[in-house]
Amino acid sequence: MKKQRLKAVAITTMLSAGALMGSVAMADQSLDAVLQAGQAKTTLAQESQKRIDRLAQETDDLTQEFKSQNKLIDDLRVFNAQMEKQVAKQLTVVTELDQSIEKVTVIERQIQPLIFRMLDSLEQFVALDKPFSLDERKDRIAMLRTNQDRADISVSEKFRQVLEAYKIESAYGSTIEAYKTTLSIDGQDREVNILRVGRISLMYQTTDAQSSGYWDSAQKAWLPLDASYNSEILKGLKIARDQATKDIMTMPIQAPEAAQ
Repeated sequence: MKKQRLKAVAITTMLSAGALMGSVAMADQSLDAVLQAGQAKTTLAQESQKRIDRLAQETDDLTQEFKSQNKLIDDLRVFNAQMEKQVAKQLTVVTELDQSIEKVTVIERQIQPLIFRMLDSLEQFVALDKPFSLDERKDRIAMLRTNQDRADISVSEKFRQVLEAYKIESAYGSTIEAYKTTLSIDGQDREVNILRVGRISLMYQTTDAQSSGYWDSAQKAWLPLDASYNSEILKGLKIARDQATKDIMTMPIQAPEAAQ
């Protein structure tokens, strides 16, 4: 009986131990499952956080882009407003220019006849003046007349050229000049030196300095001078050519005609 009880106890103990071991194994499996589930949840949470962070970054980027675009729109509005002001001013300037062009057109129509009258007066003046540098002066007037027909020269430039010619003619009255030319003296063509002292006196002297004369405006002719003038005119020629210092000289001067 005792042995049977011992066997029963042993069997019971073995069964209990087996059951315990089975329970432990099941507990280990459950723990592994719990740990795996926890790890899966952790991984899922990490991935979710990454998605959240990515979405947050994208949201921030979109927000910054939105702000940037809004600022650009504001800048464009300011720029457009400024451009509208500039365009308005330019339109005003264009209108003023149109009005100015109309005025210039009217002025040009008035200036052109004035230029022709000035050229006629200049040509008449040269014809009545003492006959010095005639080729140069006549060529200048001819050039000015030719320029009047040129479309590539503006009316203002044509007018300026005529004024310049008047200035040149005016300057002759305060300068001294010497140059060579050919004159008919006593029926013979002679090479002479011309001496012009302003518009006061116009004289000539043959190249051998033996014969001198002057222009008589009343008779419109060259008249001979006494030999006593030869040295004075020669001195004047040297002064005009910067070959001698300025000095007082004797020259023939016509008395002004009495008023009628």
